[in-house]
Amino acid sequence: MRRLAATGIVATLAAMVATTLAAAIARAAGVDFQIPDGGETIPLPGFAVVTGFFSLVGVAIAVALRRWSARPAERFAWTAASLTAISLVPPFLSGADTATVATLLGLHLVAAAVMIPTLTRRLGTPR
Repeated sequence: MRRLAATGIVATLAAMVATTLAAAIARAAGVDFQIPDGGETIPLPGFAVVTGFFSLVGVAIAVALRRWSARPAERFAWTAASLTAISLVPPFLSGADTATVATLLGLHLVAAAVMIPTLTRRLGTPR
């Protein structure tokens, strides 16, 4: 469990850096990240915080599946992929412009690309 948690924390930090860096590059390229409903712009640290929070939720799910599932890697991969698919809906509902929506979708996939394979691999290794 400790190795899984440690791997998850390192992957979480990597996902936070990757999404924040990608958001910074997108912002430099002209994506404004303005959400019309609140009239606010998503700050760069906000990407790190949200990525970190939901990545740690994923780590908690992986730990629970390691403990209580006969096939934790398979169950985690399906659960994480399903939750990632669900996470792609809110950007479409935000009312943001096309560039912001597309970038937000991409950022969700960047975080998933870091977290899901890393935790699935670790769950697939012997305890």
